[in-house]
Amino acid sequence: MHITVNDELRGTIDPLTTNEYTALERSLLAEGCRDALVLWGDILIDGHNRYAICQQHGIAFNTVQNTSFGTIADVMLWMIDNHLARRSVSDFQRGVLALRKKDIVTARHRVHMQDAPVGTPAIVGAPITTRDDVARLAGISSNTITRIEKIQKGATPELVEAVRAGTISINAAAEVSTLPAADQVAAVAGGKKELQQAAKQVREMKAGTRPARTPVPEVDAVPPVDTDALQARVLELTVQNAALIERVVVLTAALETARHAA
Repeated sequence: MHITVNDELRGTIDPLTTNEYTALERSLLAEGCRDALVLWGDILIDGHNRYAICQQHGIAFNTVQNTSFGTIADVMLWMIDNHLARRSVSDFQRGVLALRKKDIVTARHRVHMQDAPVGTPAIVGAPITTRDDVARLAGISSNTITRIEKIQKGATPELVEAVRAGTISINAAAEVSTLPAADQVAAVAGGKKELQQAAKQVREMKAGTRPARTPVPEVDAVPPVDTDALQARVLELTVQNAALIERVVVLTAALETARHAA
């Protein structure tokens, strides 16, 4: 049986870590290759690691055909969706795959609209245009997607491998990825504690460069109310008001008497 390994398709899914590959190899040697490899014609589209191990150790395997694809892009999207459906995929891997799918879908739509006649509708399918779309596809938060993008942009291969292996968290790796490449490599070489320390130093450095908060001016405290004095003043004003009213009445009566006398 002739099987073709397409490097572009094989690169769609990140390779297993050393521990994952060793565990798969141990399983295949003990139990054989129970799951069939999936082919598109003679091109291998699922089971690249199993195929390599079976070839190395002479382990028998079965194959099945999937002929539903029209292009390599269709195959890539199927591979990504197939991988995202697995529970064992880490959050980092899920984010990377979802971002990869976004790039493929965006490129395919762009080519379709460039080559199609005017008025041709876009390719049917759910759009992946925002970070929230990517997050929903991956099943993680949009903040995590932001940090993964940051890692992809600035991390060295050594740091990326450390994230994939679980040696450092996504949050911490995003911080370390802002360091110069030599510092990243040194931190990875130092192990988990060194990576954590590097991430801590970056956070502290960022905190030191932030402008100090403008202190809120304190409001003078309102003095306590002397209720006894207040009541005495109210009584005093009440008495004065009554006296004024009485005087007004007397004056009014006097004026009235004087007018009648005139």
